[in-house]
Amino acid sequence: MQWYKRLRQFVPTALLSVILAVGSYLRLYRISEYMTFLGDEGRDMLVILHMIVNHKFTLLGPNASVGGFFLGPIYYYFMLPFVWLFRLDPSGAAVMVALFGIATIYLVYRFGHDVFDAWVGLAAAGLYALSPLVIAYSRSSWNPNPVPFFAVLLMYLLWKSVVHTQPGLLFWIGVILGIGLQLHYLFLFLFVVVGVWYLLYGRAWTWVRYYALGIAGFLVGYAPFLAFEVRHGFPNTISIVRFVLEGKDTGASSSFMTTVTDVAFRVFGRLVFRLPPPEQLGNIHGIGTWLWPASVTAVMAASLFVFALSLIRKKHPDGWQKGLVLVLIWFFVPLTLFGFYKKGIYDYYFGLFYAVPFLCTALVLRFLSAKKIGAGIAVVLLSGLLYLNWQGRPFLSTPNNQLGQMRTIAAAALSKTDGKPFNFALMTGGNSDHAYRYFFELWKRAPVTIENTAVDPDRKTVTDQLIIVCEKADCKPLGDSLWEIAGFGRADIAGQWHVSFVTIFKLVHYKGTMK
Repeated sequence: MQWYKRLRQFVPTALLSVILAVGSYLRLYRISEYMTFLGDEGRDMLVILHMIVNHKFTLLGPNASVGGFFLGPIYYYFMLPFVWLFRLDPSGAAVMVALFGIATIYLVYRFGHDVFDAWVGLAAAGLYALSPLVIAYSRSSWNPNPVPFFAVLLMYLLWKSVVHTQPGLLFWIGVILGIGLQLHYLFLFLFVVVGVWYLLYGRAWTWVRYYALGIAGFLVGYAPFLAFEVRHGFPNTISIVRFVLEGKDTGASSSFMTTVTDVAFRVFGRLVFRLPPPEQLGNIHGIGTWLWPASVTAVMAASLFVFALSLIRKKHPDGWQKGLVLVLIWFFVPLTLFGFYKKGIYDYYFGLFYAVPFLCTALVLRFLSAKKIGAGIAVVLLSGLLYLNWQGRPFLSTPNNQLGQMRTIAAAALSKTDGKPFNFALMTGGNSDHAYRYFFELWKRAPVTIENTAVDPDRKTVTDQLIIVCEKADCKPLGDSLWEIAGFGRADIAGQWHVSFVTIFKLVHYKGTMK
């Protein structure tokens, strides 16, 4: 009988090890071939290159996708040691994000295990580890991608501070809020979650001094960006406040409920059920046209039923009950706030509560498993979901090899310069030239930037050759209005080469006789 007890204790550890191993494989295998490496990634790598090589450290992060303001620099400092270890190879930053993703799998397990039980923790972690959408955002370097790690860690510490009466954890909660706000401004939604949670469970006077500790922690976590803001008169803070209060992209509207319903459905459908994005739903045929969406709706409804029943009956321990309340707050606060956002809501925005639909699904399955007949059904459903998500693993498609392509194109472009100074331009439909410029600077062959005549009246920044990389299908560089081309002046095409998916042009100054 002793061996049986030991075996039961060993099984959760063994299953967790398998989940982490599979999750690591899905996030790290051939990562340099499948990772995204375009203009934004090149921009970040240029910053890190200047930090490592030129020791030019920064207090300003990347610009936000909306609002015209900047994020804090913390993501660059996360990248720094990994890029250094990988000898300035951009795949080092992607590996860093993958490791955050693997750690998040463990945190989802830890949250589910400690707040509820081992069954919930293992089921939620297993589903999270195999979710194709989660994996996709765990395999490329981008500042929002570590957000799920800090969101789950924040929720775990919130629960622990109240249930285990450890208000001293508020310092670390503050640190996480300071870090998260530098990764993505939507982390502000979780500030509201923290406020609601402590309004419910932290109203005693004994907590007051710990709130000061939380503020101190926030100042520590936010310190790099706060230093920039103080030094320059809080330009980004003012822009954020104006964006929220005065901007046309936020506020109440008639589409509030439509947005909330859509986000709720997508959070469960895209993350747990591998549902295609909205624009591809029309490609579903046969039984999937109704079964797939119906399954998502059924799990959402079952989650509400299980939560309501558990909170009403109060059969579970206090920690479990408070955990249910926390998960509800964690889901409904961001969901409600998304309703006030009028622009497009992308999948990566859901990083704030990636773990919620997996925890909800695991709790529904746990509720089913309470009965003998239901246990078999729960195992079958869990196995089906795991298999469904396994079929969406990223290695079924041919790797994009963007990193290798950018490196190859940059090397080919440099080979056309004959080792002489050059200007550079990119003709594209939406990319930026930072990815190419990263390799130029890495190889110590940075192009000369053409300045306007007010800065450079003698046109010394205009070299004898302009190298153009064209990513468009139909490229006609002569006479193009792009600044780098117009600034170069009247030109002739001295060469044209097809490399990978682009066309490289070499332009030289026009030699004809003026009449």
